[in-house]
Amino acid sequence: MYPIIKNQEIAVSIHEIWVKAPHIAHNAQPGQFVIIRTDETGERIPLTLSGVVGDTIRIIFMKVGKTTHALAEIPVTGYIEDIVGPLGQPSEIELYGTVAVVGGGAGIASTPYIAQALKFAGNRVVGIIGARNRDLLILENEMTDICDELLVATDDGSKGHHGFPADLLRTLITNEPVHAVWIIGPTIMMKVTSEVTRDKGIKTFVSLNPIMVDGTGMCGACRCTVAGKTQFACVDGPEFDAHTVDFDMLMQRLQMYRELEQESFNAWKAAQDESK
Repeated sequence: MYPIIKNQEIAVSIHEIWVKAPHIAHNAQPGQFVIIRTDETGERIPLTLSGVVGDTIRIIFMKVGKTTHALAEIPVTGYIEDIVGPLGQPSEIELYGTVAVVGGGAGIASTPYIAQALKFAGNRVVGIIGARNRDLLILENEMTDICDELLVATDDGSKGHHGFPADLLRTLITNEPVHAVWIIGPTIMMKVTSEVTRDKGIKTFVSLNPIMVDGTGMCGACRCTVAGKTQFACVDGPEFDAHTVDFDMLMQRLQMYRELEQESFNAWKAAQDESK
């Protein structure tokens, strides 16, 4: 089992957990993910790696369904039953020139790990982070320390630019040459933001988040359409060329089990309330 070293809420319903997992920590690269199971009867969920220090890995997630709520409640000195990883293909880190790393909502969790690697490779790194409001912004100080420049947006204007990360990215690529862009966040945010770079032909990566089961390409649950072909996010991704992704199909597949997910969460919540 994997001991939790730190567990804290860093924004409304968003938790940061550090877990001792030496094998994963020693082999992980930016852009990769893990699959966790909180206990022996729990479901398997994928979570992108947010950082590595020594023998520990960081995962950051928003409490949405049964498993993320259960994970948030595991105390320090508690354990996660299983963690498999690192999984997926790492980010294509190389010297591009000027790059932008864009994170939206809980997707900001992935940005420091990628931004740090790009900075180490010699790039000028511009970070762009956005959330619905200032209370949902995460890792702002960390991204400020890593990036050459950090731009902030909130939907309601409570901090930074009143609008969306796409607005800031559009202004950035208008004002200076940008050679590669990473976008991580809700699917609709990635779809809209990646359109900003299409006309200029800027290499743009997105990290896809389809439903996933085994993480090894065997089950086919995470299939998505990229450049007109079926790809499996767990082994072919999770990062893909944004301008070739069928985002509409991805969003449709993400909606398929929403009712069952809610039913599972309601049953778990009722059991938790009954045991108190």
